[in-house]
Amino acid sequence: MTLMPRSRSERDAAQPDEQGKSAGRALPGGGESGEQQSGGWLARRSRSRPRSGLRKKGSLREEQIWVPGDPEAVTPVVPGETYPFFAAAVVLAFVALYVCYRHSYLLLYGDAVAHLAIARRILDARWPGLAQLGGVWLPLPHLLMVPFIMNLRMWQTGLAAAPMSMLSYAVSVAGVWRLARRMMRMRWALAAVTFYALNANLLYLATTAMTEALFLAIFVWSVVATMESIAALRQGDLTTARARMMLAGLLILCQVFTRYDGWIIGAVIWLCFAWNLWGSEPETRRRMRPWFVLFTVFVALGPVLWFWYNAHFEGDWLDFLRGPYSARQIERRTAPPGQHYRGWHNMGWSALFFTRTAQVDAAAWECGFGLMAAALYGLWVALRRRAEGAVRSRGEAFALLLWIPLPFYVYSIAYSSVPIFIPQLWPHAYYNSRYGMELLPALAVFAALAAERLEVWLKSRGAAGARLIGSLWQPTVMMLCVANCVVMMYSIPLVLQEAVVNASTRMTLENNIAFALEEMPKNVPVMMSLTNHVGAVQSAGRDLRSMISEDDQQEWNKALKDPAHYAAYVIAIEGDPVARAVAANAQGLAEMDVICTSGQPCAHIYQSLLYRPGSGR
Repeated sequence: MTLMPRSRSERDAAQPDEQGKSAGRALPGGGESGEQQSGGWLARRSRSRPRSGLRKKGSLREEQIWVPGDPEAVTPVVPGETYPFFAAAVVLAFVALYVCYRHSYLLLYGDAVAHLAIARRILDARWPGLAQLGGVWLPLPHLLMVPFIMNLRMWQTGLAAAPMSMLSYAVSVAGVWRLARRMMRMRWALAAVTFYALNANLLYLATTAMTEALFLAIFVWSVVATMESIAALRQGDLTTARARMMLAGLLILCQVFTRYDGWIIGAVIWLCFAWNLWGSEPETRRRMRPWFVLFTVFVALGPVLWFWYNAHFEGDWLDFLRGPYSARQIERRTAPPGQHYRGWHNMGWSALFFTRTAQVDAAAWECGFGLMAAALYGLWVALRRRAEGAVRSRGEAFALLLWIPLPFYVYSIAYSSVPIFIPQLWPHAYYNSRYGMELLPALAVFAALAAERLEVWLKSRGAAGARLIGSLWQPTVMMLCVANCVVMMYSIPLVLQEAVVNASTRMTLENNIAFALEEMPKNVPVMMSLTNHVGAVQSAGRDLRSMISEDDQQEWNKALKDPAHYAAYVIAIEGDPVARAVAANAQGLAEMDVICTSGQPCAHIYQSLLYRPGSGR
C-alpha cells in the first residue's frame, strides 16, 4: 500500500532538486532516501513550516511516509519501524509468563529468590533503606522491582520481577531489529530478530527475577546508540550525534548498575567515541567537546558511586571484589581443598567452556557448532567490508561490540573465580549456564549476516538450481528458527534445566522451614541466616522485619553472642553462623524440631525460654 504525500510541500520534496539530483539524500545516521532507500517507513521533513507534531532533527520520532525503494538495499530503520517488533515481543513474553507461572518455574533459581528478597528488604526491614541493597549484586534490577515487591502475592510468586524482565525482553528484541537493519537486508534482519526472540532460554529468563533480560536490553541498545551517533557524526549531523551520545551515556550508566560486564562494555564504547572524535574535523571536535565531557561523566559516574557505596556501607571500596560474598570467596568456600574447577588460570579451557555454553544456550541439539561457525564467518565478513563507504556511513563496524562478552567471560572464568558447568563437559554438572546468554545477540546478528552472504553467493551462480535454492534460503532459515525454539522447549532448554536440577533439594528444605515459620507468631523475632534460604521466609509470607539476620548487622552480631535473649525462635542450619552460635551458647534454648532433607544440611528449630519483648535491647 502506498501513502501519497499529503501537501504540496511534500510533493515538492519528493521531486529532483534544481541541480538535477535525486531526492535520495543521505539520512542522519546512514542510509539514503529515494531510489537508494528500501521500501519502508521513511522519515522526511517538509520544506514548509513544521507542523506541531513534527519533532526536531535528532529526535527518536519524526514525520514518516511510505515510499517505494530497492528491497535489496541495506538501510537504517526509520521511526515507527521497530514498534511492531516490540509489540510482538510483549505478546511472546506474556505467553512465556503464562507457561512458566503455570509450571511454577519463576522461583527455581536461588539467585532469583535472593534478588526479590533484596528488593523487598529495601522497604521491609528493621532498618529499611538503600543500605539494604548489599555490596556485591548491582542495584538497578532491585530498584526496578521495588514498585511491585510489597504486594505479598507478587513477592511470593515471583511476579514482582515480571514487569522488569518482560519489558526488557521486548526492548531487546526491538533493539536487535534496529541494529540488524543497519547491517543487512530487511528479510535477513527479520531472520536475526526471529532467532533471537524465539530463544527458549531467553523467553524463560524474561519471566524471572534474573538480570540477563535487563542487561541484554541495555547492552543491545547501547550498541545501537553508539552506531547511530558515530554514523551521524561522520555525516556532520551533530544534533543527532550528540543526542545518541547522551543516550549511550545513560545506557552505560544503567549497564554499570546491572552487571559487571557493563563496566568493560562502557569503557570500550567510550574509547570508540573518543577515537572517532579525535579523528574528526577541528570544528566538529570543538562543538562536540562539552557533550563528550558530559558523556564521560555518565560513563565514570557508575563505578565511582559503586566504589563509594561499598566503602560507606560495607567498609571496603572493593567489597564486591574481595568481600565475604564475592565470587572469589564463594569459590574458595565451595571448592574442595587444594582443587579448582577446570578453566581456573587456563584461558584455553575457559574459552572452551564459555563458547560451548553459548552454543548450547542458543541452539538445540548439537546445532550450536554450526551456529558458532556461521557467526564467526559473519564476523569475518563484517571485518572485511568495514572500510566500504556505505558501511562506514551506517556505523556498521560498531556491531563488533556485541562480541565483548566473549573475552570478558573467558578472562572471568580463568582469573576471577567464575566457574561454568554444563552437562556436555566434565564434570557434567549445572552451574552458571545462563552466562552464555550474553553472546546471543552476536550469534543471532552475525549468523544472519553469514546466511545473507550465502544467499548472495547462491543467486550469483549460473545454475538454475542454485538460484532456486537461493530464493528459498531465507524462508528455510525462518522455519529453522521456529524449529529451534520448538525443539529446545521440547527437550527443556539448558538454563531451565539448571534451575530445575539445582532447585529440587533447596526448595524442599525451604518449604519445610516455611511450614514451621507459619506456626510461629508474626510479631516475635525469629533468628535465621537468610544468605542461602531466604525463600523459606518468602514462602511463609512473613515480613523480613520480623527476622534477625545478616540484613541488620548490628543486631545480628549481638544476637550471635546470646541467641536466647534476642530471639523468640532460632532456626539453625548446620554449618551456618546461627548453628555455630547455638553450639557456643545454647543456654535458654529448647529444641522443638529437626528438619532434614536429602542433599541439604539439617535445620534445627529452637524456642527461647529466656526471651521477653525488649529483653535483648
